[in-house]
Amino acid sequence: MRLPAWLGQHLAALRALLVFTVLLGLAYPLAFVAIGRIPGLSGQADGSLTAVGSTLIGQSFTDVDGNPVPRYFQSRPSAAGDGYDPTSTSASNLGPESVVDTADSPSLLTQVCARSLAVGKLEGVDGSRPYCTTDGVGAVLAVFHRDGLTGPVTRVVSVNQTGNPFLTTYQGVVVEPARPGEDYQALGGVITPIRGNAPAQPVVPADAVTASGSGLDPHISPAYADLQAPRIARERGLTEDQVRRLIAEHTTGRTLGFLGEPAVNVLELNLALDGR
Repeated sequence: MRLPAWLGQHLAALRALLVFTVLLGLAYPLAFVAIGRIPGLSGQADGSLTAVGSTLIGQSFTDVDGNPVPRYFQSRPSAAGDGYDPTSTSASNLGPESVVDTADSPSLLTQVCARSLAVGKLEGVDGSRPYCTTDGVGAVLAVFHRDGLTGPVTRVVSVNQTGNPFLTTYQGVVVEPARPGEDYQALGGVITPIRGNAPAQPVVPADAVTASGSGLDPHISPAYADLQAPRIARERGLTEDQVRRLIAEHTTGRTLGFLGEPAVNVLELNLALDGR
């Protein structure tokens, strides 16, 4: 007996539904679960968890007051929530033009300057950087010209400092400190970063002063790890060679040999130190 056309179409749709439910709703997920159980992959499939967190998500090694614990390698900064918060993964959304502080938040330049000084103090090295003042803010002036953008300079303001300006004069004009809440760019000032005399290649690496795009990066550069080696050796009673051997053991190369840069997993490195 021949089924009506409408009923045949509904039965064909039902068969397709059942077939794809079995294939995509059962077989496909179970196949990937089985692949995740293969030796060597199971740890990654479970989130690469350790007793103190995941090696795939960065974390801070600080005390209750937020100060770095000297016996541990320090991670790079994080803009995810209060730091390395997986529920608030994000970047700061500040770019290279963020050089003037606001009442609500410091500029990216000032954040970099302050972090560089703090790292330099912790590691006992020169934390100075180009376009940074000695007190750790962006070295930026608002320069007022007689004819707007041209002509003689008539007024100069150090926009990120309300105390003593980092320069006494600029092109013969006395530099003023900023007044809180004043928008000098809106008043016609030309925003002018001042490079200063810091070395072109700062001692403190870039990843020590900038957050990753996700805010969850668990890695630092070998250069930043190497900068911390003397402190770790001193705090743990090890030689610097011993510490640097551990760094080398926990340094991964470029993906496929040419993508990205070598990196050091901070949690794994600190666990190896505790294991000693």
